[in-house]
Amino acid sequence: MSAVVVLKPGVLSTLQDQGRFGYAHLGLTQGGPADYVSYRSADLLLQNPNPSCQIEVSVGGLSLLALTDTVFCVTGAQMPLTVNGQAKSLWQSHRIKKDDVIELGYATSGLRCYLAVAGGFRLPKHFGSNSTVLREKVGGIGGAALQPGQFLPVRPAYRPLLWSLPEKFWPDFSTPLELALLPGYQQHWLNEAQWQHLCNTDYQVAGLSDRMGYRLVGEPLLYQPKALLSEGICYGAVQLPPDGLPIVLLNDRQTLGGYPKPGVLLARDAAALAQRRQGQTVRFYKISLEKLGLYQQQQQRYWAQWVMELRS
Repeated sequence: MSAVVVLKPGVLSTLQDQGRFGYAHLGLTQGGPADYVSYRSADLLLQNPNPSCQIEVSVGGLSLLALTDTVFCVTGAQMPLTVNGQAKSLWQSHRIKKDDVIELGYATSGLRCYLAVAGGFRLPKHFGSNSTVLREKVGGIGGAALQPGQFLPVRPAYRPLLWSLPEKFWPDFSTPLELALLPGYQQHWLNEAQWQHLCNTDYQVAGLSDRMGYRLVGEPLLYQPKALLSEGICYGAVQLPPDGLPIVLLNDRQTLGGYPKPGVLLARDAAALAQRRQGQTVRFYKISLEKLGLYQQQQQRYWAQWVMELRS
């Protein structure tokens, strides 16, 4: 059989592809990779022409047995990687043979990594996606995290060239993070002093943070809560509950919510936030709609330079 077998699933490992879109009216959220930058990087390193189904490994501890020859890579958080006990580099594609064992240790920086194979894992899709959302029990295998003994089908693959990304392009998940906040529907519910407070407070990631959302702790924002009908929630939305401590909603968020939302994060910053651990510091800064195009151009330049820096 052309597959890899899960020997140890680690702390939490789920199957994720680009996400599930167009089903919010049914109450199904998008899912997908919490850190889409690392996810996309894995496909580029493997020359996958389309977004693939990958394993998102949270914290670490995953172990796989290959039943076929293929090519794989690991991107994202700093986790020790070995093949048959021999250390291998992250952010680089590697060939493996039948009966090889891939093992990931535990993250020393960051929280999530992405293990991808050439062509992606070949599994049936649910509502147009392989992305696992545990709360909704949809996607992946039975809507659950990976379990020991599961077979993940792959196609035998060979790549004439193996690619690596220079270390200068590896993200640093240990530093304080600045989050670009684009004002949203309820931006006028905060006065100037409250906006100053929101953007000049050092928040820390709370323990109650996961793929659904990141709770932040720090000096609460004092404001008078108003009645708000539940409305659709987008990726990266920043909610302000009555306690005045922001919640950033991520991939597995609920589809509706009734807390006011002063703004939404740029996607790149929401992805970087998903790699932060409890206690790490983040701070918001406000950006204007007029400058959004500039940020998009910067992202396009980043990916263009990223591809040019690949080394065979």
